[in-house]
Amino acid sequence: MKLLNAEDKPLVTTSSKECKTSVLRVELDFPPRELFPNRAKGTHWGKLYKIRSDYREASTWLAKHQIKGWKHHGGQIKLTITFDMPDKRKRDADNCLAAAKGALDGLADALFVNDQLFQPILIFRVEGKKPGRLIVELEEMT
Repeated sequence: MKLLNAEDKPLVTTSSKECKTSVLRVELDFPPRELFPNRAKGTHWGKLYKIRSDYREASTWLAKHQIKGWKHHGGQIKLTITFDMPDKRKRDADNCLAAAKGALDGLADALFVNDQLFQPILIFRVEGKKPGRLIVELEEMT
């Protein structure tokens, strides 16, 4: 089977070290609404702590089942986070990132890395359907 591009020309593959990148795609649950900063105002810290820790643990297990042998080689890890929204409501990118902190911590736990290595972080928001999801693509920077 031959792979072709849009102009029906064969795709060229290379094995040079410079072109090898490892991109891992992980799908996680959409953050609970209570974790969004604008919603969290007035909520007792103990309740938020429980929700955030449950979300972190669930994200760790979901990520562990999807990483399948991905290894960290010591560099920074570029994250591309896509928030597949559960509805048409407009949400700020910074609030989405704050709500996803538990998921990113859980992802770091599953990869056995420090989350300080997640740099740069790109955030996209797309209109999806219920229940929503968080799609994280990891690419190790060399």
